[in-house]
Amino acid sequence: MIARLRGAVIEKRPPTVVIEAAGVGYEVDAPLSTLEALPEAGQEAILHTHLSVREDGQALYGFRSRRERDLFRRLIRVSGVGPKLALALLSGVDGEELVRCVQEDDAQRLTRVPGIGRKTAERLLVELRDRLEGVGVGTAPRGTERPAGEGPAGESAPVEEAIEGLVALGYKPPEADRMARSVSEPGLSCEAIIRRALQRAAPRGG
Repeated sequence: MIARLRGAVIEKRPPTVVIEAAGVGYEVDAPLSTLEALPEAGQEAILHTHLSVREDGQALYGFRSRRERDLFRRLIRVSGVGPKLALALLSGVDGEELVRCVQEDDAQRLTRVPGIGRKTAERLLVELRDRLEGVGVGTAPRGTERPAGEGPAGESAPVEEAIEGLVALGYKPPEADRMARSVSEPGLSCEAIIRRALQRAAPRGG
C-alpha cells in the first residue's frame, strides 16, 4: 500500500498531478482543493495517498491531509459511490462544506456536483451521518498554501486545461467548454477556473 508520497511536482493537469519520487513519476488523481494547495512545478510536495486496486487496473488518489484522505475513504464506502465520484464530490464541495451539508441536511448543495442527482445526494446524507463522526477536515499544511488564482509559472492555455479537467469530473465537453469560458479571466490558473465554474454551476437534479 502506498500511503504517502514526497517528491517534486512534475505536471498538474486537473484532476491529475505527476509527482516524481526516487526517480519514479507517480500519476495521482486529486480533488481540486489539493491541486490548488500544491506548489509550482519543480517544487517539493507531500501527498497522503489511497491506492485503489481493481480488476481493470490500479489508481492512486492523493490528498493534502490525512483527514481529507479519511473523508474520501468514508465516501467510497457509501453505496453507489466509487473513487471517481468521490473525487468529483470533494472537488465540487470541499471537506469542510461537505461536513456542513451533512450536518444541515443540505441535499440541494450536493446536487451541483456532476453525477450527483437528488436521490444520490439524499442517500449520501443518510449514509454519511454516522460515518462522519469524529472527522475534522483541516487546511493545507504550512508551506503548501498559495493564493487562489495564482497558477504555476509558464502554465499555458489554462482555459483549455480547465475544460479537460471539467470533462474528467463528469461534464460533457460542450458544457465544460461553456462553463470554463464563462468564468475565465486573464491571470486565472486552471484550478481557479475550475473552482469558479463549479461554484457557478446550477443545481443538478436526477
